[in-house]
Amino acid sequence: MKRLILLLAGLASIIAIKAQKMSCCSPSATEAFAQLTSDKKFVMSHLEPRPFKYLSANGKAIVFKAADGSDAHGWEIMSNSPSNNYLLVIHEWWGLNDYIKQESEGIWKDLGNVNVIDVDLYDGKVATTREDAVKYVQSVTTERARSIIQGAIAYVGSKAKIFTLGWCFGGGWSLQACLMAGDQGAGCIMYYGMPEKNVDKLQTLHCDVLGIFANKDQNITPAVVDDFANNMKKAGKNLILYRYDAVHAFANPSNPGFDKTAREEAYKHTVAFLKERTK
Repeated sequence: MKRLILLLAGLASIIAIKAQKMSCCSPSATEAFAQLTSDKKFVMSHLEPRPFKYLSANGKAIVFKAADGSDAHGWEIMSNSPSNNYLLVIHEWWGLNDYIKQESEGIWKDLGNVNVIDVDLYDGKVATTREDAVKYVQSVTTERARSIIQGAIAYVGSKAKIFTLGWCFGGGWSLQACLMAGDQGAGCIMYYGMPEKNVDKLQTLHCDVLGIFANKDQNITPAVVDDFANNMKKAGKNLILYRYDAVHAFANPSNPGFDKTAREEAYKHTVAFLKERTK
């Protein structure tokens, strides 16, 4: 009997320890997004991109140092006149492909006074299939991604006004990058990315957030967006929120499920948000 009591006590202790570890070590917002890749419905909601090539007369590939001292990669378009406005763009789960470069150059042209840097969190890899995209998302560690973003922030310099923009995988990292930018953060735009749930972290934001989400998204659901809005309110931060009757990744022209009308309206809000803050 004593052995049984001791055994039960030991099991209870183990369960309590595991529960404590789970409560104090819950996945980050970006890790939570990576976990979505185990959901077949989420994976299948990303239709494979159509082949596309984009040639730019203004952009160029760059190499900069990540915070850990290793090489990091990006794509840069500098303003035609000197500007301290920098837009850090973070790609979807496909990687830094030509669709992202085209979108970045379009924003660069519409703003006119902003330097744009596409930050490559895949270290040069680009996915063309869902299988590769899943593999690349799951291979991105929080430490490596943060090191690359910290390197990009150092690359633009301490006088830069930093704006961030991202979609899907990059939408969550857009918010994280703006948190990392500290008081240099001047504006964040996130398209259907995983929001940060920690109110204490959200309180460290120094800028407004433009959130663009899809009501038919099966994973970044309207309930997830509602929670984000409530958490931003608790943190005392300004969230400008737009929701569209569309599916996940609706703004990506490489997606066969692309919603042109919703994308154009969301893009107008994106440009207006940036123009207002880059005067």
